Amino acid sequence: MPSGVCKTLIEARHGKDGFGTPENPERFLNQDYQQLKKYCLSQHLRYIDDMFPPDHQTIGEGILSPQDLARVTWLRPGKLVPDPSFVVDGISRFDFGQGMVGDCWFLASAGALTFQNYILGQVVPLEQRFDVDYCGLFHFRFWRFGQWVDVVIDDKLPTINGRLIFVHSKDPNEFWPALLEKAYAKVCGSYADMNAGTPAEALVDFTGGVHICINLSEPPPMLWDMICRAGQSKSLMGCGTPQGETSANTVLPNGLVQGHAYAVTGVKELIYQGQKVRLIRVWNPWGQGEWKGDWSDQSPLWQTVSPQDREMCLSVRNDGEFWLTLEDFLRFYSDLDICCLCPDFLDGGNSCHWKTSYYEGRWIAGTTAGGCINNPDSFWCNPQYRVKVEDLVGECAKTSGENNMLLSLMQKPDKRNRRLVKNLFIGFSIFKVPEEYKAQRGKFPAAFFTTNRPVAQTKTFVNGREVMEFLNMTAGEYLIVPCTFNPNQTASFILTVLAKAETHVHEHTGGQNHEHEGHNHKEKPHTEETSDIGGKMRSLFNGYADKSEELDAESLKLVLNKHLLEGHAEDGGFSIDSCRSMVALMDTSINGKLNAVEFARLWKKVVTFKGIFSIADASQTGKLPTTELSNAIMAAGLQPSEALVKLLSLRYQTPSESITVESFISLMLRLDCMHQMYSQLNDGMMMHLREKEWLELTMYS
Repeated sequence: MPSGVCKTLIEARHGKDGFGTPENPERFLNQDYQQLKKYCLSQHLRYIDDMFPPDHQTIGEGILSPQDLARVTWLRPGKLVPDPSFVVDGISRFDFGQGMVGDCWFLASAGALTFQNYILGQVVPLEQRFDVDYCGLFHFRFWRFGQWVDVVIDDKLPTINGRLIFVHSKDPNEFWPALLEKAYAKVCGSYADMNAGTPAEALVDFTGGVHICINLSEPPPMLWDMICRAGQSKSLMGCGTPQGETSANTVLPNGLVQGHAYAVTGVKELIYQGQKVRLIRVWNPWGQGEWKGDWSDQSPLWQTVSPQDREMCLSVRNDGEFWLTLEDFLRFYSDLDICCLCPDFLDGGNSCHWKTSYYEGRWIAGTTAGGCINNPDSFWCNPQYRVKVEDLVGECAKTSGENNMLLSLMQKPDKRNRRLVKNLFIGFSIFKVPEEYKAQRGKFPAAFFTTNRPVAQTKTFVNGREVMEFLNMTAGEYLIVPCTFNPNQTASFILTVLAKAETHVHEHTGGQNHEHEGHNHKEKPHTEETSDIGGKMRSLFNGYADKSEELDAESLKLVLNKHLLEGHAEDGGFSIDSCRSMVALMDTSINGKLNAVEFARLWKKVVTFKGIFSIADASQTGKLPTTELSNAIMAAGLQPSEALVKLLSLRYQTPSESITVESFISLMLRLDCMHQMYSQLNDGMMMHLREKEWLELTMYS
């Protein structure tokens, strides 16, 4: 089938609910829950997960002593109790307590999750049971770095002496907490990989939403109003106490635990001695251990408020949940994380409609990893995203709060095991595009950054999973430059732009672009290509198109060699065979020619790949050493294996073991097309193609 037709089919599929949405998540490790369940039931089998088997490696290192590890027995719930249930009498934060792994950050987030039934049902499929169609197989859904994944597990749980060693339910017959924890441990790599973290990480993975982090040592002036609105909206909130002198979770005399994660579960304003007092309710995922100060469970202050308020708020039991004043909250807690599907609550639910765009990119050492702005010679090499912000209109303009844009930069891990991930120090800078640069196309050069200073930037570079800033951006054009602090560091990232004002974002990286409004997780139709057919590109196309306003391979060869290579082509430039291949790749109408839209799509790609080649060609000789080919391909968003790069080098290199710009563009067009085709196949076909077979498809498509 011609590649142009394949591209058409791919784009048609993108127009529907594609993979990676909550309704149609990706299969984690390519395991299909429905198929596995059907097979196990038909064969009368109890499922055992060979991708996360019940053994010592699944537990991991460092959380159990060798003696305890030797005593671990993996048992199904039916072997622990005679009548196991997935859920008993509904789901509540009081259902469970923490076990022997230090995942209080995850369990605090799970406690917050129990307040939002819609989000809870998205993460925890509640129809799962132990009595009907049971085969020892369960599944859960999490958002992971840009897409939702469906995670399959078996229900064998680690025990010692017949007791669960990790999270355990207060009701011994209830198992949703233990199974949820096991599914997340699988995503992280092992139970040990869940040791230590912040609530923000799990909150985002439960919602796929917007994360707002508040430093409580410098709280915003309207913090109370923000917390109240977040509590009334579909938001999850977590908080943490400062670390002590050691990493131990020391219990202080006031009852709080150092270096510990909690969930925020409520807010209340009471009248005390004729004055308003603002209280925040907090929950300890240990399931016990509470604050002992003012407004704690045993505090006499509760006797000074109305019986109605006392009955509504006070629960005198050691369940880990307690009240404290806003002032004490600010004094003893270090940070507050709010995660929601949409940040409407920040403005009190006014008429403004937030739009979300997210972009996947990559810093590549030697090509697109220029470091922070302290590196003037290389900073411009970083990925660049151009944003046009329009004025607010109508009722939104009257009721909008001060800030109108939230930017989030999240780095994606390059290792399966969470504990092995070494986060880089990351941040971003935002520049106002002056009038003289409005016509700039492609990456802004180094000269721009020597004469223009950022109008906004991250306050500090953070070696965490995510850094974010909430900003007030006036109407105009801006350039966002995400970067690592040090140059020549390789990592992948996701840049998320949320704005109340209408925004139009264009990236100068050649990476994948995803835009959608709100958080319905549906991709908008690809309309950007038609907008590119104007100005110089339209004139260029018209100068070579035939009477039918189409371009054949001969004419394409003239265009590319004259206007792209500008007469500096090696060995005569693009050959007629190369141009015929390009036409076949982009020819969605299957008539052997390119129309204006198809030409625009091709032109964008060849210009992008030429730019990547120019950056990789550090000596500016017009020839790329084959040793640099891997970095150049990764700069385009692909991640080839060593074997594939070697085969590509053998196929495209010159006798001097280098690659010309014409050859690089040709191979990248084919790689890009084949990557799109096979990454979309339902049956994971790309996973089963041998490197040589994929290369052959790439060469001769």
